[in-house]
Amino acid sequence: MSSRPQLDIQGELRYPFEAHASGTTQEIAPGVLWVRMPLPFALDHINLWLVADGTHWTMVDCGLATNTTRSLWEDIFARDLGGRAIGRVIVTHYHPDHIGLAGWLSAKLNVVPWMTRGEFLTAHAACHSVGGTGYAPLRHFFARHGLAPARLEAAGVKDGTYRRGVEPLPETFRRIRNGDRIAIGDHSWQVIVGYGHAPEHAALASGGAGLLIAGDMLLPRISTNVSVWPVEPDGDPLGDFLDSLDRFAGLDAGTLVLPSHGLPFRGIPTRIGQLKAHHASRLEKLAAVCDGEKTAAELMPALFRREFTDYQLLFAMGETIAHLNHLWHKGVVQRIACPDGLWRFVRAA
Repeated sequence: MSSRPQLDIQGELRYPFEAHASGTTQEIAPGVLWVRMPLPFALDHINLWLVADGTHWTMVDCGLATNTTRSLWEDIFARDLGGRAIGRVIVTHYHPDHIGLAGWLSAKLNVVPWMTRGEFLTAHAACHSVGGTGYAPLRHFFARHGLAPARLEAAGVKDGTYRRGVEPLPETFRRIRNGDRIAIGDHSWQVIVGYGHAPEHAALASGGAGLLIAGDMLLPRISTNVSVWPVEPDGDPLGDFLDSLDRFAGLDAGTLVLPSHGLPFRGIPTRIGQLKAHHASRLEKLAAVCDGEKTAAELMPALFRREFTDYQLLFAMGETIAHLNHLWHKGVVQRIACPDGLWRFVRAA
């Protein structure tokens, strides 16, 4: 999932392709098909990728586990693959729109998904609401940050929400690591692991093909959600995310970026600069309003200028805490454990 649209940057990045209909494919490079699948959220689509791989195809990401997505994949298998089967599935990270159909595809195609260990294990923890991933820890964590439990309940958050988008999950996987090189067709693809949005998000870069399958790490028109969750309450995922952006800075500026949401684009250095400037601005804004002891819930309107009454409340709250934790780790603000059980932030002296 991702946060709200930021600046309209159509004129600053180069977009060589227009969107096509959900459930159809478009060739965007020799042997590379762009698949769009629908999502039942405000962010209404996800981009998935098929890369020609000898006598087979390699699929990158799967789509949400819904009957609609299954049916659309069946149509693509029958219509668009030129008689070649899917021989490998690579999953960038554990979020349901990316891993959702991995279990179904594993059984249907007799393949084992390739992914990082952190994403595989987190998917199973979230599916079964264990290890600090369930509703009860989330309710307690957000309450400590000043969010009334009734607001979370009104947003429709409950155990089982993640599970409905991913069942069944695959029981086994093939591990990939940062720096691994995977031969797909005529090109070598390097795994670039990024942090902050997910535990061990895997992007794939091929200099030979001039492509970066970026997942959610580099999106063209929205800033990917970076949140603190109860499983790691003192973490600094925003710092991890900003550091991870530098891993993409060395790629050729002409690389075509294939993001999970939005249009394929060129302009990696520009986009990295925009994302860093965006978060720097938000951090400055938050630091300015920490003039007295305030909870994250009280500070959330400084970043999000509207009321959240739906599932997006989770991501707004998590992202507010991520920015506050980053300021805390940098020594810009202090986090105070107050006698009433709440955490409050105040600008450091």
